[in-house]
Amino acid sequence: MFDRRHFLHGTTGFATAMAMGTFSRLQATQQERPLMAYVGTFSSPLKDTLPTQVDLPPGNGRGIHLFQINRRDGSMIPSGTFDLGTSPSCLAANRARTHLYSANETDRVGNNREGSVSSFAIDPNSGELKLLNTVRAGGAGPTYVAVHPSQRYLLVANYFGGSISVLPILADGRLGEPSQTIQDEGEIGPTRAQNAPQGSFAISGHDRTHAHMIESDASGRFVLHIDLGLDRIYMWAFDIQTGKLSPAATPFISLPPGDGPRHFHFHPNGKWLVSIQEEGSTLVRFDYDSATGQLTPRQTISTLPPGYAGSNFCSEVLFSHDGRFVYAGNRLHDSIGIFSVGPHGELSYVGEEWTRGDYPRSFAFDPSGRFLYCCNQRADHVAVFEVDQQTGKLRFTGQYAPVGNPSMVCFVDLADRR
Repeated sequence: MFDRRHFLHGTTGFATAMAMGTFSRLQATQQERPLMAYVGTFSSPLKDTLPTQVDLPPGNGRGIHLFQINRRDGSMIPSGTFDLGTSPSCLAANRARTHLYSANETDRVGNNREGSVSSFAIDPNSGELKLLNTVRAGGAGPTYVAVHPSQRYLLVANYFGGSISVLPILADGRLGEPSQTIQDEGEIGPTRAQNAPQGSFAISGHDRTHAHMIESDASGRFVLHIDLGLDRIYMWAFDIQTGKLSPAATPFISLPPGDGPRHFHFHPNGKWLVSIQEEGSTLVRFDYDSATGQLTPRQTISTLPPGYAGSNFCSEVLFSHDGRFVYAGNRLHDSIGIFSVGPHGELSYVGEEWTRGDYPRSFAFDPSGRFLYCCNQRADHVAVFEVDQQTGKLRFTGQYAPVGNPSMVCFVDLADRR
């Protein structure tokens, strides 16, 4: 005899089993999706392209180098290259991990004396890149790109052009032409840094304006950018509807003459910011007012160990994921300085780690914060370090990834893609 209740129970169980099976397969698929590392490089022009101006030594990279990351030991597994002869030296991914953007650090596009910015679609399973479009950057030598928190704009710092630009991100991830370009203006700082180590001949960038970095705060209400040649950090109010920048109540803050601010990073609490000075070899810790965009300097500390003398060029600065430590890159000294962060944001020197290479241009943490990847530009490799979560110290894993003139690493976790 046909029993409807048993039939429904059976079909419900079958449907549940099917749903669980689908969920399990979905989980398995997500777990199989790789953690990708995209490495931007300085690369020589490809055949039949115009010559380009890039940082020295140029030419060893192939464009954007792709790696899959072993989540257990941090090792980098080569996964091809996207050949690009325009030195895609800085990379940024959108929040949805569907698109990647590159600053192509050249000084011309065709007959125009400016660089370019490119947009790529990211394959959700393999991580492979598909070029969508390339547009002018609004200035020569774009050296930094950042996606605004609204995900509607790309912010660009043009180093050789001494300018910043705002580019709209279209619905399909492509880039529009610059909607605003602002030229830095002011008195160029001295060639000798006020706070340089004894005996330093670190002279860089005080020949003209040089916009080196641009980034929004977490709210998206304010955008900050650095000009190395002017020794300034600029603060801008950002209109999300129009995509336009206007000077904040305090439009800029000056760093010591000649010290050459290069990069900055916000603490996870959003209340502190630290900048690194390329020629002064210092960190400056600021209080940040998210209501006005104002910076107030609180502390200056050397990036180098006590007693160091000679030349050094600083590069990258990052807070750890938990905000307990700061890491500072030293080129020529070829080290990463490690600093603890106190309860009021004060920095204290912990130690240093040799980068296992020459001229560490930048470094980045993987999404877990367990591993740090250092781009040794002149050694043509990326070195992998394990992070001690308690002490902040770094331990070299013994792993290198060969990459010609690496500039930066950008991680995209495809398993977390939504």
